[in-house]
Amino acid sequence: MNCTTEPADPRQRPIPLVIGLDLSLVSTGIAGVDWADALRPKGLRRHARLDWHLREIKERTRAADLVVVEGASYGHGALAGHHELAGLWWHVTQMLWSRGIPYAEVPPVQRIIYACGVANPAKDQPKNIRARVTKGMVRDAVADRYGLECEGAGRYDKADAAVLALMGRDWLGVPVAEVPETHRRALTGVAWPAPAQEAP
Repeated sequence: MNCTTEPADPRQRPIPLVIGLDLSLVSTGIAGVDWADALRPKGLRRHARLDWHLREIKERTRAADLVVVEGASYGHGALAGHHELAGLWWHVTQMLWSRGIPYAEVPPVQRIIYACGVANPAKDQPKNIRARVTKGMVRDAVADRYGLECEGAGRYDKADAAVLALMGRDWLGVPVAEVPETHRRALTGVAWPAPAQEAP
């Protein structure tokens, strides 16, 4: 009887399904490592809008092994809709937790570092356009490194969600592409889930 415990060939392991979520009231980015979409509710407000997002996200994450969610941008706490967006974030993560789906929380700056290698890739641009230029740089990085073109309405949200999903795959040890250490260092600044995340 053979009692050896040789590790399984990693090429034989199933590839985990990782979903990235860039939550927004107007255009939520949702992506895997080879697809991206934007959830855009039409004509809905407040509770109806939250409910729509929650139903869509619940359906699209039902088979996920890991969901990677962008965390709060605390520098935008005074902007309109921030209170409602925080509610959406907690509803979504509570739903994932209650279903036993592990989730990670990624600060926005770590997402940018993973995509571009630095926290402020547009620092040489005028201050009033840096955020917009950075969004374009993240989108370009997703297309250049991974071949995933994010086009049309919600294109920046799609690209952000794709970066989150790609970070999750990398953290799980099955990266989609080789990523320089200047970019991979972003993984250390993420609240990754414990090995088992169970509801009581």
